Amino acid sequence: MIIKKDPSRPYKLTVSLIITVLLAISVKMKFGFIDFLDTVMIGGVQHGQSGFEDKLFTIISFLASPKMDIVWIILLAFFLWGCRYKIPAFWALCLLFGGDAFGTIVKHIVARPRPSLHLAADDGYSFPSGHVLGTFLVVSVIWIVLVPVLKNSTNAWMIKTLLGLWLFLVMVSRVYLNAHFPTDVIGGAFFAYTWLQIAEYLYLWVAPKLKEFKLFHNSLD
Repeated sequence: MIIKKDPSRPYKLTVSLIITVLLAISVKMKFGFIDFLDTVMIGGVQHGQSGFEDKLFTIISFLASPKMDIVWIILLAFFLWGCRYKIPAFWALCLLFGGDAFGTIVKHIVARPRPSLHLAADDGYSFPSGHVLGTFLVVSVIWIVLVPVLKNSTNAWMIKTLLGLWLFLVMVSRVYLNAHFPTDVIGGAFFAYTWLQIAEYLYLWVAPKLKEFKLFHNSLD
């Protein structure tokens, strides 16, 4: 299977879930240390802003928007399906759409307003960041499903490095553009990681059952 049993997964899920819940509660309750962390990190990210950075982070933010994440995941799913990785393709779609659905629920529960200087285009609640959540899940599909297929370890390492860099730039862009507080993007990453661990559990359970359906008979899993 593309996704294998991992003895450490229960610990990863437990730790990430605890951090995600504590962070969400802290943001919801408006604890003082959250404001302190946000203030310190915003100062570091937005220090010395320039026109070039404005354009760069605007482009990055657009390419990582929730709507574009849907485009990327559909393209990935089509590619995987064409390569006979039908169950992973189906899982990739469920991963993103499920993550977006749960993320929307959490947004409305926490109900954190956006930063005061956010653009009008960035509407809705602020925690967790939908851009970071979606990007993390799209990156995860490439990391988990596509990268292991590469035979050249150097190429695999380079792609993983680029994926990590892209996720980091997306996180920075949302703070730089005043679309989110830093704890929103951190929360988006932890939320996505927690959902990923759950989705991997579901894959191991559901994938063998899906093979019984004609649609997935010749799928490479």
